[in-house]
Amino acid sequence: FQLQASGGGLVQPGGSLRLSCQLSGFGSGYYSMGWFRQAPGKEREGVSCISATGGATYYVDSVKGRFAISKDIRKTVWLQMNSLEPEDTAVYYCAAGRRRDCGYNGDYFDDRGYDLWGQGTQVTVSS
Repeated sequence: FQLQASGGGLVQPGGSLRLSCQLSGFGSGYYSMGWFRQAPGKEREGVSCISATGGATYYVDSVKGRFAISKDIRKTVWLQMNSLEPEDTAVYYCAAGRRRDCGYNGDYFDDRGYDLWGQGTQVTVSS
């Protein structure tokens, strides 16, 4: 099983980036997928997640209206990030869970809801 994330980079405030994450070897069946991030000196936080069918999406308050998550049937998930702010600077990780909805027991970003984690991709927002 492997999650391969890409799309990070350096962008000016107000700019956009699109992260992608490809899931391979997870077999058939349903899976939800999420994006997390960790800034220097801070704990990892959930950013966004999408249910197995794609019918439900969730966002942390700080990115609502700026970020958009999507996925396709070929097990790829994207995170479109617009109006980026310096506070968005972090290493971004994707994760997959073999369940229909995000997270665990109603907490969309509970680690227990995610079975596989990818390597991170650095996003730096700076002028």
